[in-house]
Amino acid sequence: LSHLAASDDPGEAEFTRQQIRKFERMTGLFKEGLGYHFDRHILNSSGITGFPEAQFEMVRLGIGLYGIAGKAAEEPYLKPVSSLKATVSQVKKLKKGDSLGYGRAYIAPEDRTIAVISLGYADGFRRSLSNGVGEVAIHGKRFPVVGRVCMDMTMVDITGSAVAEGDEVEVFGSHISLYELARKMDTIPYEVLTSISQRVKRVYLME
Repeated sequence: LSHLAASDDPGEAEFTRQQIRKFERMTGLFKEGLGYHFDRHILNSSGITGFPEAQFEMVRLGIGLYGIAGKAAEEPYLKPVSSLKATVSQVKKLKKGDSLGYGRAYIAPEDRTIAVISLGYADGFRRSLSNGVGEVAIHGKRFPVVGRVCMDMTMVDITGSAVAEGDEVEVFGSHISLYELARKMDTIPYEVLTSISQRVKRVYLME
């Protein structure tokens, strides 16, 4: 086996083909020397769709197994199978001038209503999403993060909404895509998924 370094980058297609050719030559030498056939595999998710001629005996479907594309052109053909959800643990009122969270990073410009979400950077929701960078969806509507993302909680501005304690919160899913969240975190979907900590409850649905 081997692994492709840039199969998700169309601009590196020729480099990827060089890797495949070298792999094919090397495995051919092994076959001659060993005197028997063995299974070969080099393609990851993006390689499977981009270089079908190199599927050989096996392929390794990685993130594609979860409906996540390795490159933008593949996104319309895959449906993500996972979502990340939390709960509204508290609803609080802020008066104009009140500060919120560590470092007083948010000062209410006027009276606001804030929801405290039961998810923080210890769960995989980065601090870089603080103060308007990140959003969550509640009842299908988006609400911006205010203040700094904390270890165990995040605050969002729900002013004017009917959001209540106990409501379900979508971090990524049908209203906020994993791709969008990854872009806001300046990373890739792989890292977002693998950064979700073990303390986040996993629920598996059989459909």
